[in-house]
Amino acid sequence: MTTTLHIAAACLFDERGRLLLVRKRNTRFFMLPGGKREPGEDALSALQRELLEELELRLHAEALQPVGQFQAPAANEADTWVQADIFRAALRHAVQPAAELEELRWLDTTAPLPDDLAPLLRDQVLPALARRHCGLPTL
Repeated sequence: MTTTLHIAAACLFDERGRLLLVRKRNTRFFMLPGGKREPGEDALSALQRELLEELELRLHAEALQPVGQFQAPAANEADTWVQADIFRAALRHAVQPAAELEELRWLDTTAPLPDDLAPLLRDQVLPALARRHCGLPTL
């Protein structure tokens, strides 16, 4: 039986237009920061909570612009899909991994993509950013 996880995640861009990626402890794939929505929690509230937990980052709702809603196989869980509400924002200062995060990485979206990106990011979000030119650091 296939499970669907409802998540919220953020495309956080630095001043050079690079995209922040995270890797959770004991996993292989890099993904966008964010996570699972709690019962009754809307996507924006879930994202703000997850960013605070994972990166100790506080972003106001006005700083997070919707990109869209996407579905893909989960990167680290068998027989599981993710349905994701994706937002974007400018990241104006450095962050450090917290909670279950093991590693951060900056992705130049104009360079060849590494082979360790989560399916949602690789197959859905990055193409959407390219189509919409959302990946530009003009936030």
